[in-house]
Amino acid sequence: MSTGATAEAKATVNHTFEVGQGTFLLDGKPFVIKAAEMHYMRIPRPYWEHRIQMAKALGMNAVCIYIFWNQHEQQEGVYDFETDERNVAEFVRLCQKNDMWVIVRPGPYVCAEWEMGGLPWWLLKHDDMKLRSLDKNFMTAVGRFERALAKQLEPFRLENGGNILMVQVENEYGSYAKDKPYVSAVRDSLRAAGWDKTQLFQCDWSSNFTDNALPDLLWTMNFGTGANIEQQFKKVGEMRPDAPKMCSEFWSGWFDGWGTAHQTRPADKMVQGIKDMLERGISFSLYMTHGGTSFGQWAGANNTGFAPDCTSYDYDAPINEQGAATEKYYKLRDLLQQYSDKKLPNVPKAKPVVPVNEFVFNEFAPLYAPENLPKPQAVEDIHSMEYFDQGYGSILYSCQLPETQQEGLLTITEVCDFASVFIDGQLLGRLYRGNKFENTLRVPALPKGGKLDIMIEAMGRINYSKLIHDRKGITDKVELCTRIKGAELTYNLKEWEVTLLPFDYDFMASRHYGALEGNTADKAGYYKTTFKVSKVGDTYLDMSTWSKGIVWINGHCLGRFWNVGPQQTLYVPGCWLKKGQNEIIVMDIVGPAQAKASGVVTPVLDGLHREFLPKDGFRMETNSKNKFERSQLVGNDAAPGAK
Repeated sequence: MSTGATAEAKATVNHTFEVGQGTFLLDGKPFVIKAAEMHYMRIPRPYWEHRIQMAKALGMNAVCIYIFWNQHEQQEGVYDFETDERNVAEFVRLCQKNDMWVIVRPGPYVCAEWEMGGLPWWLLKHDDMKLRSLDKNFMTAVGRFERALAKQLEPFRLENGGNILMVQVENEYGSYAKDKPYVSAVRDSLRAAGWDKTQLFQCDWSSNFTDNALPDLLWTMNFGTGANIEQQFKKVGEMRPDAPKMCSEFWSGWFDGWGTAHQTRPADKMVQGIKDMLERGISFSLYMTHGGTSFGQWAGANNTGFAPDCTSYDYDAPINEQGAATEKYYKLRDLLQQYSDKKLPNVPKAKPVVPVNEFVFNEFAPLYAPENLPKPQAVEDIHSMEYFDQGYGSILYSCQLPETQQEGLLTITEVCDFASVFIDGQLLGRLYRGNKFENTLRVPALPKGGKLDIMIEAMGRINYSKLIHDRKGITDKVELCTRIKGAELTYNLKEWEVTLLPFDYDFMASRHYGALEGNTADKAGYYKTTFKVSKVGDTYLDMSTWSKGIVWINGHCLGRFWNVGPQQTLYVPGCWLKKGQNEIIVMDIVGPAQAKASGVVTPVLDGLHREFLPKDGFRMETNSKNKFERSQLVGNDAAPGAK
């Protein structure tokens, strides 16, 4: 493999990689893959080479990457392989420069606790879209993207002197469906795009890999720490006794979700599992070797009900979120040194971490002020966010309410994902999809002409199972149920005004700011100030006094925060800061206890505060009869003493 400027001036060397008798063969010699999974989109571009060198010093010989389709084609037919962290060809080139092989996993679906599993939101603009299937519209879009990607990575194919060893077909499809024709079509699409001479493989679990296993592909297994290695490879070993074995995802840790406990996994079990594989000549990819950060709106959601993922993707990996070596790193490095025929490189110096003095916010733009809301669109019926050609951010639904004489029930079908509900500007309550799909609030008797406002914040789309068909906003209807002379009357509310609030810096920065005054609790809106950095370095932004929203620093979106935790700090890469004054904008959709922040040197990833979850609503099926009697049995405001 060519390295550096001097090597690049030499004649290109074309390497070979193939499946041999019980082993992989690199240039005809037995080869065990020791791959470090890391995702270029989760690492600031100026830090790419540092993370690659960290993996090399750990003892890895390859880097395994997912391709997030929704990063590279955010608008249908418009590709971006150049800006910011999207230049995947540059990342692969840096791997080659540092003598690291690459395994590419281009999906189209990748899971990865990433928004919609890497699929672009605009696919959901088609009402009848069937994702991860032979649906004509889906496969047409897949083929178009795979060709665009293959063109970017063409110089790095082995036959062109590159460093890409293998390419994956789909991703853990056995946990989604049993559909060999579809998996075959994805394989054919990749070959037609230019990967016809590259070793293709598919990954799944030992319990389901036979459901979609294609005879002409390499089969690999996915499992985590503590797994019985012999058992994991038993079935594939019986079916293909002469094929090399590989764990394509050996899970080093686990991910965190909002409102759930911080996850860790023991270092010793991880190291022992890798030792067990190396003793048997089994190749592996360590998922994750470095997790990084799901910056912006890109964190996904799990399918256990609705369980959105935290911004941090630290994953309890050997290289932590900030890029520093951990105890796991050094324990694994000691093992991998034993399986290396030469001394491992020195561990690169960690990026500096610096504190930032506490600062207060001095400018504020109210979220619901008319001058801060874009022009609404008038529609008769409720539609999801995708209908209005918006993929991320928030959406405000407004309508006039009928007059009622008694209390009622307001049911939103469905809340996707976090709703703040107002009547005549007064907060009625909040609903969170992750609270067992709650969708109903109690409503007092209403005067004629009352106005209903429902602000919906879209959190990450589900990235696992068939629930990836995850549209945002309100997906069906809003109903008001009341009583007249003892009988139930249900209104299906119509004639809506819909206001779109996009998720981008220009929108946040252009709101009408004024001086921040008074108490900020329950003051939803945009907060802005500048803070001074005397020494540039990475830091962790302490968001413990804030409620729920997103943060931008110098035009870079750090991601979401939420006081329910467990994550209470946001990673701030030093390469996004500058010496002197730095701009920060925080959108808080609830309002902070105190509008202040500081930079700390240690992340807080285990600060769980479930007491901050909404407590106003409950679940009501819209086809239920006798809704008022049923409502007495559900919801935290329904049972005596519940509050």
